[in-house]
Formats: sequence, structure tokens, C-alpha cells
Amino acid sequence: MGRSKVRQVIERVVHDGKVTATADGSEHEIFPVAASVAEGKALHDWVVRERASRTIEIGLGYGVSTLFICDGLLHAGHDAPRHIAIDPFQSRRFSNVGLQLLDEAGVSQMVEHIAEESQFVLPRLCSSGKTFDLAFVDGNHRFDRVFVDLFYLGRLLRPGGVVFMDDYQLPGVARSASFFVSNVGWRVEEVSGDDDLHQWAVLRTSTEADTRPFTYFVDF
Repeated sequence: MGRSKVRQVIERVVHDGKVTATADGSEHEIFPVAASVAEGKALHDWVVRERASRTIEIGLGYGVSTLFICDGLLHAGHDAPRHIAIDPFQSRRFSNVGLQLLDEAGVSQMVEHIAEESQFVLPRLCSSGKTFDLAFVDGNHRFDRVFVDLFYLGRLLRPGGVVFMDDYQLPGVARSASFFVSNVGWRVEEVSGDDDLHQWAVLRTSTEADTRPFTYFVDF
């Protein structure tokens, strides 16, 4: 696996803005559904900065964010880096375009795609003892679903791990994040500029054990 091939696929997709699915011949406009180039570069840089070797993503979609993550994993230089992408709609909604691009980029072997909803997958990963360095959250954007994703990711990430959140401009996403900052000791590392489509925020989980009394609560 080499970075040059990944970069070539990213550049082609960004240039063309569309992909024809080999699965059924359908043509897909990649943007603005997929993460912007600016967001993808920021995601790549955070993977490198954290020297991540194990990453997890909720929402594979067209695979653009996944390509940036994989490029970051290869850039970080670890042996056998691994990425998990959770997306139950890859076949139905995206005609497997995300998986197609990963194959074209030569990184399919480092990515495990789980075609189920995250609220069922994440608890299983917790039970199996999996741990990750960085998570990218771009799944269901309703408050309750984002909250559940963050709840489990807080247990799956190593202490002080990073949660990179897409669509932070949406109230449900931002409010979910604010609970963990206000109540669980997470901190905001970065928030991108205003963007009606793809604002992002980067949170760092706590390094301290959770010793809150059962009555503890801070309004968020």
C-alpha cells in the first residue's frame, strides 16, 4: 500500500466531482455529500498528529473522508494500520462507491467495513476489547444518535483520544458534544470556521478516570 495511489484517487475524485458505480452503472455527484477537501486535509493532519494506528469512522458514504484517514494512517508510518468504517447504507444509498474507491486506492485490506447501524456495532466493539486512537463521526445527525455514538466512542478511544466531528453546524451535533465537554471532562481542540455544509470540531477525551457521583450533572 502506498500513499501516492491514495492521493491520485483523492485528486481524481475532487477534480471530477462524480463517480460511476461499477456495481450498477449509476452516476453519483460526490459533493457536497462527502467531506470537503479542507475538512479531509484537517482529518488527515489530525491522524498524523496523533500518530494514530487504529481509527474508526461512523459513516463511510462516498469514502472521501476514509481516503484522507487512510492517507494519514500511511503517513504516520505504523506497521499494519487498521481502520473500521461503519455504514449500513453503503450498498443501498451509495451503490458501494465508497468501497469501490478504497479498492481503487489500494487500501481495502486496511479497512473493515461493517454494514450495520452504529448503535449496535459500537457496544460489540466495546465488549470485544477494541481500542482506537481517533474517531471520525459523520453518521446520523440527530441529537440522540450522536450522543449514543459519543458515549460508546468515549469507551473505545484510548484516554486522551480524538473525536473528529463533521457537521458541527447542526444543533444536534453541537449539543451532543457539549454534554461531554461540560460533564465528562472532554475538551475542544479545534472548531473550523462557519460553514453551512461541513463545519467540523475536534474533541479530546478525558485522561482521568470518571469519578462523578451519581447525582452529578452540569447543564449543557
